[in-house]
Amino acid sequence: MRKKLVSLLSIGALSVGVLGACSNDEGTSGSGSGSKDDVLKVWSFTDELKEPIKTYEERNGVKVELTIVPIADYPTKLKPALESGVGAPDVFTGEIAFLKQWVDAGYWENLSDEPYNVNEIADDYIPYVFDLGKDSEGNVRALSWQTTPGGVYYKRSLAKEVLGTDDPTEIGNMMSSMDGVFEVAEKMKEKGYKMFPDEGAIRWFSQGANPEAWVNENNELVLTEDKINYMDYAKELRDKQYTALAPEWSPSWFEGMSKPIKVKEGGTETETQVFSYVLPTWGLHSVLKDSAKDTAGDWAVTNGPSPYFWGGTWLGVYEGSKNKEAAYDFVKLMTQDEEFLTDWAEETGDVLAFKPVTDKIKDDFSDEFLGGQNNYEFFLGQADEITPGIVTKYDQQLDTLYGASVLQYVEGKKTKEEAVAEFKKQAKNAYPDIKVD
Repeated sequence: MRKKLVSLLSIGALSVGVLGACSNDEGTSGSGSGSKDDVLKVWSFTDELKEPIKTYEERNGVKVELTIVPIADYPTKLKPALESGVGAPDVFTGEIAFLKQWVDAGYWENLSDEPYNVNEIADDYIPYVFDLGKDSEGNVRALSWQTTPGGVYYKRSLAKEVLGTDDPTEIGNMMSSMDGVFEVAEKMKEKGYKMFPDEGAIRWFSQGANPEAWVNENNELVLTEDKINYMDYAKELRDKQYTALAPEWSPSWFEGMSKPIKVKEGGTETETQVFSYVLPTWGLHSVLKDSAKDTAGDWAVTNGPSPYFWGGTWLGVYEGSKNKEAAYDFVKLMTQDEEFLTDWAEETGDVLAFKPVTDKIKDDFSDEFLGGQNNYEFFLGQADEITPGIVTKYDQQLDTLYGASVLQYVEGKKTKEEAVAEFKKQAKNAYPDIKVD
C-alpha cells in the first residue's frame, strides 16, 4: 500500500477536487457507461487513485471527478453525503479502521448480487482481503486491489555482526516465537544495540498463533491469553532495556532508521542503533525508503512470531449511485483488470490481492533497498497465512484502549491486574452493548 505518511499521522488540509469537470448529476442519469457527457464522482482519503483514474478516463471516455479528503476528516465529511444522497460519490474508498462499520451500514452496493456476482471470483483473492469486504450477512460490499501483510525489517549489517548471518530465512527462523525474539534481543543488547524502537512494535504479534476477534458472535469481549501475555512481553522489553524508548512516529523513531540515536535510561544517556522495525508492505515504500535513504541496501524483511496485517484500502459502488455500471467498471479496473494491475504492481511495488496477476509476477521482483530481496513473494506468503474473519467494527477503539492500558503497566503506573481491569472498564464505557466479564 502506498498510503501516504500524512494519512497515517492524520495530517491534512481541506478536501480538493483534482480531476475532471464539475459534477453534473443530470449528465449521469441511467446505467450506461462510456458517454463523454458522464462524470464519475470518486471520493478517497489518499491520492493513490490519480493514475488509475487517468487510465479509466482514457479507456472509457468518461470524466472522473476525484475528491480527496484527509483521513482525519473523511468519515465525518463522507457519511452525511452517503446518508442523504446529496453530493454523494459514485465510488468511494474505505480504510480498515471504519471498513466494517460501512459495509454493515449498506452504503456500498451489494456486489454479491447480479449483475456483479463477485462471489464467483472469490478464489482469485487473498482470503482475508476478500472476507473483510463482506457485511454481517456475508454479502460482498467492497473489494481491494492490495494486501498489506507485515514483517520485521532489519539491518543486515547488524544481523551479520551479532547473529552471524543476514539471511532473511535464517533470521526469520530465529524470531519465529516470542522466546526467539527475546534471545535475539539479548544478543543485540550485549553488543550495545536495541532490538526495537519501542515496546509497541510487538503489538502486531499479540494475537498469537490462534487469533480471535475482540468481540465474538455472542457480543462478548474476548481478551485471549495471548493478548494478556503481550502485556508481559512489552513489560519485559522495557525492563531488560531492549528498546530505544522511541515512540512510534516520533522524531527519534524515524532517526533510528538511518543513524545512531540517544537513549536515556536510569539517568544515563547512551548512543545506540535500532536493529529492526515492525512494519507492513507499505512501510517499505512510504516510511523506510523516505527516512532511511542513507542505509538503502542494508535492509531485509522477514517474519515475526505470527503473521499480521496493518491497514488497507477497499472501494465499492455507492448504493444510491445513478451511474452504477460506470462505477463498477472503475472498481473492476482497480481490482480485476490484469493488464492494469500488472503495470500498477511493477510501477509501485504495491502487493496485490488479485491472484491471477500475482501468480504471474511474484517471481520477478527484487528490491535494491532490501539488498535485492524478493519481498513481494515473502509478503504474499504472509498474506495467505492471515486468518480471515477476526476484524470487527470495534477494533480500532479497543486496540487503542488496550494499548493505553498496556503502557500503564509497562511504565509501572498500574499492576497487570489493574491495567486489565481498567481496559475492561473503558471497553464497557465505549461500547455498553458488548458483554464484559
